[in-house]
Amino acid sequence: MAVYALTGFSLVSLLSFGYLSWDWMKPSLVADVATDPMEKSLPPAFARPPHIIFILTDDQGYHDVGYHGSDIQTPTLDRLAAEGVKLENYYIQPICTPSRSQLITGRYQIHTGLQHSIIRPRQPNCLPLDQVTLPQKLQEAGYSTHMVGKWHLGFYKKECLPTRRGFDTFLGSLTGNVDYYTYDNCDGPGVCGYDLHEGEDVAWDQSGKYSTFLYAQRVSKILASHSPKEPIFIYVAFQAVHTPLQSPKEYIYRYRSMGNVARRKYAAMVTCMDEAVKNITWALKKYGYYDNSVIVFSTDNGGQTFSGGSNWPLRGRKGTYWEGGVRGIGFVHSPLIKHKRRTSWALVHITDWYPTLVSLARGNLSNVPGLDGYNVWPAISEGKESPRTEILHNIDPLYNHAKYGSLEDGFGIWNTAVQASIRVGEWKLLTGDPGYSDWIPPQTLTNFPGSWWNLERLTDGLRKSVWLFNITADPYERYDLSDQRPDVVRTLLMRLVHYNRTAIPVRYPAENPRAHPDFNGGAWGPWASEDDAEEWEGIGEPLKSRNKKKKCKICKLRSFFRKLNTRLMSNRI
Repeated sequence: MAVYALTGFSLVSLLSFGYLSWDWMKPSLVADVATDPMEKSLPPAFARPPHIIFILTDDQGYHDVGYHGSDIQTPTLDRLAAEGVKLENYYIQPICTPSRSQLITGRYQIHTGLQHSIIRPRQPNCLPLDQVTLPQKLQEAGYSTHMVGKWHLGFYKKECLPTRRGFDTFLGSLTGNVDYYTYDNCDGPGVCGYDLHEGEDVAWDQSGKYSTFLYAQRVSKILASHSPKEPIFIYVAFQAVHTPLQSPKEYIYRYRSMGNVARRKYAAMVTCMDEAVKNITWALKKYGYYDNSVIVFSTDNGGQTFSGGSNWPLRGRKGTYWEGGVRGIGFVHSPLIKHKRRTSWALVHITDWYPTLVSLARGNLSNVPGLDGYNVWPAISEGKESPRTEILHNIDPLYNHAKYGSLEDGFGIWNTAVQASIRVGEWKLLTGDPGYSDWIPPQTLTNFPGSWWNLERLTDGLRKSVWLFNITADPYERYDLSDQRPDVVRTLLMRLVHYNRTAIPVRYPAENPRAHPDFNGGAWGPWASEDDAEEWEGIGEPLKSRNKKKKCKICKLRSFFRKLNTRLMSNRI
């Protein structure tokens, strides 16, 4: 009881900080929507398909935007959100690849085989090639499609690249994180390579340019060279604000009073990204796209708290299924929204953008059955009720099983040692090990005292494998109701059982040394042919059958590497 009293006091105290607002340095760069003629009269249907700009930021915490009370300056995002629709019941995935795969396919990761971890640089794995992607559907609808930024959906063979998955052009990185200036990425000691690509070629000439600025400039260039009379889709997947914590010095100087060095650098990166969004919005206006555009802003997962991010007052961080890992910052800004300047509490998930945007584009969804997303545009634009009533956050059978979970704890229908999470209506259930579970205030001070927020984790989480929360009444996940409401626990476990029956086998193959950049000209990029890919399958096979073939697989891999070594030696000679 003492813990709750103390945490409650701290919650009120820290939320009372408020948020710092400031005027835009150049307010004329972005038009005031209130003066737009479309504000007064909107047609019942769009005169033509709208231009779609989807902006995805990386590792930006729930607290790290001005309108959530942050100490970080984000005037552009604040203004765009204020003039559009803020999504305050919006969910993403806890890590990079799952969020991106669900955005691009409109399907839960259990339906693409990507339910475990991320796609790593040396894995022969990528977004399943049988999936029809969002940009491919928009191409069918007559859109020009462009991607700028971080891919992180696999690249081991050329068929996996963005330009083979529906994008007309691509400038960005293929792996999960790179240096913001040199574009180098190390996947372990001595396994380093360059990762910036233009289309399917390595963009060596762009080294030295800060990625946030480079990507915004590329978007402006695309808009300048395209006709606003023709529909365009631009997917802007900023590297920011993922580690490494790097920013131009002038942005860091603004936060010189912050005692926490990581938070200071992180804040600078967020503000720099905010200005990049301002420049993109300005370009939309300058080149004649804005009046018929839809801008969607989304984060990809919760903030990484030990790298400067903050999800306060939510519980948990990136990589966890607590709200701090899966509740995202999201908003839609568009002159085409019927009821704008409001906050929406409609339940929305990142899978919903696929059917929503394809529907806006007047595309055909009839040939992509089985989507897990919903068209939520009426909920966003008109304030109607969301068609979504539940979200499967994930079921990961490969994640470390919880020590104290069992089938018995799951009423004989679900092994609670398995990491899984689901939301149905106002209820949220977690099983297994949901991940780091503390509430971490913004790290604005050097050596911020941290003993009190550990107490609840130590007393509540060590011997548990089931948690139940009423998220509507308790969005900060402070009151576990699993013991009081076993009926609800059982109902949600049945939903997990239902979803698990539809899951496909996990795609998580072993890393392959052939992917080493030294064998590919010093850069990360495709390294396998169609024939090579068959050497290390196990991708898409049930775990049991993979284990049965283990010895055979090892033989095949050894044979492959012997052939590879012979080939490499002959080339060197």
